[in-house]
Amino acid sequence: MQAWWVGKPGSTSTHPLEQGTKRVPKPGEGDILVRVHVCGVCRTDLHLAEGDLPPHHPRVVPGHEAVGSVVESGPGTGRFETGDRVGVAWLGGTCGVCHYCRRGAENLCSNPTFTGWDRDGGFAELMTVREEFAYGIPARFSDEEAAPLLCSGIIGFRALKRASLPPGGRLGIYGFGGSAHLTAQIAIYSGASVYVMTRSEEAQVLALSLGAEYVGGAFDVPPVKLDSAILFAPVGDLVPVAMRALDRGGTLAVAGIHLSDIPPINYADELFYEKQVRSVTANTRADGAELLALAADMPLIPTTTSYPFTAADQALDDLANDRITGAAVLKVHEGAA
Repeated sequence: MQAWWVGKPGSTSTHPLEQGTKRVPKPGEGDILVRVHVCGVCRTDLHLAEGDLPPHHPRVVPGHEAVGSVVESGPGTGRFETGDRVGVAWLGGTCGVCHYCRRGAENLCSNPTFTGWDRDGGFAELMTVREEFAYGIPARFSDEEAAPLLCSGIIGFRALKRASLPPGGRLGIYGFGGSAHLTAQIAIYSGASVYVMTRSEEAQVLALSLGAEYVGGAFDVPPVKLDSAILFAPVGDLVPVAMRALDRGGTLAVAGIHLSDIPPINYADELFYEKQVRSVTANTRADGAELLALAADMPLIPTTTSYPFTAADQALDDLANDRITGAAVLKVHEGAA
């Protein structure tokens, strides 16, 4: 089968992704084999290719927003049948026995497995996934629309929870890419007012079209104090900026898996009055199921830019250089919806 993998991690200008042929994987106990229709291109894939996240094994295949159809099932499966449409997300497996898993916090598992980091991901024609970690896809979404929901949507949804946004509250969003544009729609649908700070003029236009109250530059001060904020841009310098924008008792959630260093925080100006900053680590399967059910019931519109499978390296380079509005999606098989 054809696949892309990480060769030598580095800047996208050095072409860290390599394309070639890999052996078709065989589904093991509890696995299903999926024919990949499309796969979203996430900033985590970029961090992996550039070396911010060291690859967990040589020639690892990125991609953890895959939508495809079941073509074969291994022993011990039964949730899905051949031909069923499924989604494959970032969380690919947990131990189920550590105290985090036992208390319902499987996103903090001591021995997790991640799609496109530990297990080969969706930048390939075929991939395997543990059946219990695959998702059914709501019928109203095309393959291309569904792909970004599987990480951008799920992580944004968890970040929104972690931000402790009060009903009808004021939410600040820093960075406005694939995850943020979905999270903004969920927040607005719930009755919140959304204030977007991003350096991309195209993203600012998209934010306004989706109903944002205000758009400004990444380091601009919003016109009101914020009840909550989410940092999607992997820029540590924005943490004190966002903390200053929070009202008393406000919460900042940092959504990314990687963040550049955070400068010193001024206690009086940026943390006092019971402000708090919280990280977001992966997601639980319950988060994914809840997000997909909500997305199916609300007027959520994913904005996507599609690329042919042969242009995976170009998609990553465009993501690295902020040339994508919304979410990038690879069309792995021609004719994918």
